[in-house]
Amino acid sequence: TAFGVSIVVTLVGTIIGLVLTTTMGYVLSRRTFKLNGFLSWVVFIPMVFNGGMISSYVVNTNMLGLKDSVWALILPLAVTSFNVIICKTFFRTTIPDSIVESGKIDGATQLSIFTKIVLPISKPVLATIGLFLCFGYWNDWFLSSLYISNEKLYTLQGLLNSIQNNIQFMANNPDLGVSLQQYRNSMPTEGVRMAIAIVIVVPIACAYPFFQRYFISGLTIGAVKG
Repeated sequence: TAFGVSIVVTLVGTIIGLVLTTTMGYVLSRRTFKLNGFLSWVVFIPMVFNGGMISSYVVNTNMLGLKDSVWALILPLAVTSFNVIICKTFFRTTIPDSIVESGKIDGATQLSIFTKIVLPISKPVLATIGLFLCFGYWNDWFLSSLYISNEKLYTLQGLLNSIQNNIQFMANNPDLGVSLQQYRNSMPTEGVRMAIAIVIVVPIACAYPFFQRYFISGLTIGAVKG
């Protein structure tokens, strides 16, 4: 169950994150956009000042009602300022204004220009942001421990973290009256825990080689070339 939850969260979160991040980055990369300066600061400020865990917890649980929901594992990680700025830099330095203008002359809307002209030549940044999102979602355990109390909604990382916490708690509190045999029966063996860790590592290790070429070229976005 945890493996299935991790797969769903990673796939859905990566798709949503790519859509939101690339659209925001493209809009901010257009110099003719009237709110460009203001929204650039709105994106940049969270990189320096964080609202804090308490405020985000209150917003996600009390205002948005994401407690014990799969969306609590997806939405908080969908968009980051760092990824938006990477997309903005790529679109501004790689996509010439003449291409966008030619699309406008032919009568294309901004959505058509973005989906039919800009995205097909933006594979490096798509692969880079996609990998960042995949790694973030697949390796995340904090959101599970913070928002999820239903064990059926645990991700693999959240499940492994819960097992480790339970083991540490029982080992540090021998006065609970739990016998050694009960302790062994209630906790997975060392081999099982290592197997969970391998299951966590293998999918990402297998996926990375397919995106490596685009990922490396995406990391050089904005680099000075001699």
